[in-house]
Amino acid sequence: MPIALYRNARLIYNPSARGLDLAGIDEIDRVLQALGETGHGVTLARTRGPGTGDEVGRECVRGGADLILVAGGDGTINEVANGVIGSSVPFGILPGGTANILAYEMGLAGTMEAVARQVAGWVPRRIPAGLLTADGGASHRYFLMVAGVGLDAHIVSQVDPDLKRMQGKLSYWIAGLGELGRELEEFDARVGESSLPVTFALASRIRNYGSTVVITPEAGLQRDDFAMALFEGRNAFRYLTYLGGVITNKLEGMEGVTLLHARSAEFQPRGDEPVYVQVDGELAGALPARIEIVPDALTLLMPPGFGEWTT
Repeated sequence: MPIALYRNARLIYNPSARGLDLAGIDEIDRVLQALGETGHGVTLARTRGPGTGDEVGRECVRGGADLILVAGGDGTINEVANGVIGSSVPFGILPGGTANILAYEMGLAGTMEAVARQVAGWVPRRIPAGLLTADGGASHRYFLMVAGVGLDAHIVSQVDPDLKRMQGKLSYWIAGLGELGRELEEFDARVGESSLPVTFALASRIRNYGSTVVITPEAGLQRDDFAMALFEGRNAFRYLTYLGGVITNKLEGMEGVTLLHARSAEFQPRGDEPVYVQVDGELAGALPARIEIVPDALTLLMPPGFGEWTT
């Protein structure tokens, strides 16, 4: 397999990301050294605060970068991808944040420095992406992994930022426990000609949900659709039964659960309470909303042999 060397690469990182603040800059230096030792020419760039990764990504594209690497968690990866999607510049990830679900999905294990030494052997693949239009059309955001509507987005909205920095993914489980006993907001999920009243809708392009469970085993970054899971029921305790179905791999056929594939879906609120949407683990707006597949969106660098290339 030919080795790809990049002479004008950019390494973008979020200096506020968990694990990369303060002392974490030493790890960034080691990553830069590893990339240089393997033959790449790399310039460091950093985000300038929440929500700025997309503009930094666009600046790097306009500046002639031949590779954009992102060192950080899924939120930072999503931000920068929003600035790179639509270009032909290859995009690679180095896991280094609170959640590294995309890296886990792709089998990128080890330290950022160890993963960085693998970059030259990665394979560029054009993949689709998801596009969320939320708040009745007022906001638009691309996503690489998942869009969640209802329950899990409400959990994301309740996560304490300070606790997230200290406890990482545990903070999401703590927020999730706070949902028990609450009556969940119901909304309509419309897929094709069918409409269902649900309290949680997941549209996924990866198998792993939170890197701990598998809800959509037939999802894939290479596919040109979403693997969708729709859950009914306003009683939050019902989700303990659903969780049991996930753990035992018996979710399919369970009462109140609909699994399907689709290229688009729409979501409408049923009441006055806001129903939130999250993409790639970050809050991204509220209903009404629509998701759709954007074909040929991004050149993602993947380890050789990852997945099965299907369209």
